[in-house]
Amino acid sequence: MKPIRIAILTSQFNQEITNGLLSGALKTLEKASLARDQIQVFPAPGAYEIPLLAQEVAQSEKFDGVIALGCVIKGETAHFEYISDAVAHGLMATMLKTSVPISLGILTTYTWQQAVERSQEDSVENKGREAALACLQLIQSLKEIRTIS
Repeated sequence: MKPIRIAILTSQFNQEITNGLLSGALKTLEKASLARDQIQVFPAPGAYEIPLLAQEVAQSEKFDGVIALGCVIKGETAHFEYISDAVAHGLMATMLKTSVPISLGILTTYTWQQAVERSQEDSVENKGREAALACLQLIQSLKEIRTIS
């Protein structure tokens, strides 16, 4: 049986937050016995660009799952809503089109403090950790479904 390969896509915008999400995801994958060479991290300029990366990664057939990490914090304009909605729909469309699990670890918060609370490296609230767990669980469920005879 070939080892699981995971791609992590990480927004470079709000990097103080996304670094914590990335750390949470990596630690979780490590606890699940994935070696570092089974995980590849790809940077994205911002959350908006992540769906395109996810599509390329999923279509490459080199990865069993994708973890999308980013942070969009509400400001004074509608930009927050447009970005959040576009990213969520883009990732869902890619997942359904390719049948590759893509977990949504993109924070959409109203304040900086909310983002900090959800990205602290060792917190049980770390959404990078939750996204990694969701991706692994979906990979396992799909394997079970695909091996039913």
